Amino acid sequence: MSDHQPLSDNNAHGSSAEFSMLSDEPLLHTQPTYITVNNSRTIDQRNRWLSNPLVHWINRHQPSEAVVLGATAVMVGIGSGLSIWAFEHLIEFAHWLFFEQLGEVLAEQAFWLILFVPLIGGIIVGLIGQHLIGEERHHGVAGIMESVALAGGRLRYRRIPAKTAAAALSIGAGASVGPEDPSVQIGANLGSMFGQWLHLSDERVRALVAAGAAGGVAAAFNAPIAGIFFAVELILGELGSSAFGAVALSAVLSAVVTQAITGPEPAFHIPLYEFQSAWELPLYLGLGMLAGPISAAYIHLIYLAHDLFHHWDVQRWIKTGAAGLAVGIVAIWLPQVFGIGYTTIGSILNGTEYSFLLLILLLVAKLVLTPTSIAGGFYGGVFAPSLFLGATAGSAYGQFVAYLFPSLGITSPAFALVGMASVLAGTVRVPLTAVILLFEMTNDYRIILPLIFAVIVSMIISQRLERNSVYELGLARKGIRLERGRDVEVLEAITVEEVMDTTLSSLQESDTVEEAGKILMETKRHGMPVVNTQQQLMGIFTVQDLERGEEILKGRSEDTDTPLTVGMLCTRELLVAYPDETLGEALRRMGARDIGRLPVVARDNAMELVGVLRRTDLVRAYNIASARRMALRHKAQQVRLGEYSGVSVTEITITERAPCANQQVKDVSWPQESVIASIRRNERLMIPHGDTVLRAGDVIAVVADDGARKELERLCM
Repeated sequence: MSDHQPLSDNNAHGSSAEFSMLSDEPLLHTQPTYITVNNSRTIDQRNRWLSNPLVHWINRHQPSEAVVLGATAVMVGIGSGLSIWAFEHLIEFAHWLFFEQLGEVLAEQAFWLILFVPLIGGIIVGLIGQHLIGEERHHGVAGIMESVALAGGRLRYRRIPAKTAAAALSIGAGASVGPEDPSVQIGANLGSMFGQWLHLSDERVRALVAAGAAGGVAAAFNAPIAGIFFAVELILGELGSSAFGAVALSAVLSAVVTQAITGPEPAFHIPLYEFQSAWELPLYLGLGMLAGPISAAYIHLIYLAHDLFHHWDVQRWIKTGAAGLAVGIVAIWLPQVFGIGYTTIGSILNGTEYSFLLLILLLVAKLVLTPTSIAGGFYGGVFAPSLFLGATAGSAYGQFVAYLFPSLGITSPAFALVGMASVLAGTVRVPLTAVILLFEMTNDYRIILPLIFAVIVSMIISQRLERNSVYELGLARKGIRLERGRDVEVLEAITVEEVMDTTLSSLQESDTVEEAGKILMETKRHGMPVVNTQQQLMGIFTVQDLERGEEILKGRSEDTDTPLTVGMLCTRELLVAYPDETLGEALRRMGARDIGRLPVVARDNAMELVGVLRRTDLVRAYNIASARRMALRHKAQQVRLGEYSGVSVTEITITERAPCANQQVKDVSWPQESVIASIRRNERLMIPHGDTVLRAGDVIAVVADDGARKELERLCM
């Protein structure tokens, strides 16, 4: 029996299932795209969608795409503004509930209040996450990025009320997380909800998700322009006319609603600061060089903490309670790390004197507690903590340079302000958003020059230390690499190291021209690197050099005894490639000089030859790209399946010692609540049949509930 038979009722395993996928229309779907594992639910859901009176009205009157998208963006913008306002009030209510009502129970003993409030809040949030929300593939904005890139922007918006409540309780209880990521999720899910209700095409749903995200940022910071740039830089990654119109409309209306309710107040009240002289610019360069490593460390610590908590095999509420207890213990001595930290940021920006030591302690504490809070299970974001890190680091740096250069009249709050944008850009990799956000908060153009300078330096250094942003790293760890929200172009997705020739066939400096000619002929090479006796790269010898050498030999007199060596003729001023750079970068360098090969050297030692890159290696590059695109399509199918069905889709690699290895699908005792959706074997994607033999190395996508996941891991690993 073939391994490529379609899945039917006769060979399905676990619970009975029907997978339906209907095609997308350019603007509207009369029958929506969905996948479900329950037949009766499918019929009820389809009838409910088809009876939507708004969809009937649109189908009857057929308004233009611009009108439908614009009107929906208006609803998303207004809804985002109102929802973020309600979310902020929910945070205030949670804070009142924990610190005032619970404070009465604890007889207002500040020590016990600070210690136990995050512990109790953590237990409550953990129970909500365990019983009402369940496991999520990615935290926060990373899930939105994945959905926009792979699932047409279709999010599980029914979870957002529980997630909003959990985020409000997390922040209200003092967890070291921020409200901006939940605000973005609220707006994005609102956009996805409207898009799915109206049965819009994937392109339109993506635009509405980005519009909702822009509305969330605009409402959270009262900064509509920053919201627009955030959606374009991080969510969409590209600027389309229709999408940009929806994003701009939503962001502006969200900010208008926020200002109408709360007034035109910025997120922080900041005095005006001036860029005193050009002598300050090198100091802001130093601040950018400091912010970059802090950003990279912040990213690493988040995922280090995630791994530690992931391998702690206890109930979810215990993890969250433990994370809350850690926050409470530190907050006894450093209460500034409690919650969002906006009060502390505002104090720093308005010139309140914090000692240098206290600023360093707050920086370190926030670097540890935010990853602990997020990895432990609290709901919130990394956005506000990155601003806190930037403010404390910038203020401490400002005090240091003011001490070194007292004649410059340096004010540390100005460096705190620039530090906020620098760490934000280095962490999230949204430089335009960081610059515009700080500009909108200050309304002062005079600090824009050092601001841009420090932001760019910070982001470059952070990228050198950690390739991925805080959101992209979560996707990359699941095998999904996206650039600007889309699959990466072929040559930009592959590094030189993956395709270079490492056999290291080379010529010695002392080889004669005759010897070099024989070697080139035998190896059928047009050129080879030249090394010395210590195997250090000295140059490159090509067929053109060989021809030149032969001409020289012809013109020599016969009594000349001095041999003509490769070292005399080779090219010593070389263009080189590095193993960690992209193939696109290396090939552009080759094309600029019309070179057919580049020696590949170690990044830290230009004389250490590690390989050779040739244009013929492009064939291997496209094979690798083909395999990666197959893997990405496999991921996209999983994401869509999970979003449409509302159940978890788990990807598991079968190991050699797994109980199911070398077994037919029908012979494996799968958990009752599970279905194998697909199998990826090398570059082949297969739909499993009952007689399909599972092999070590196969990657299976399994639709399963949370209870079946551990049993699946036992069978496959």
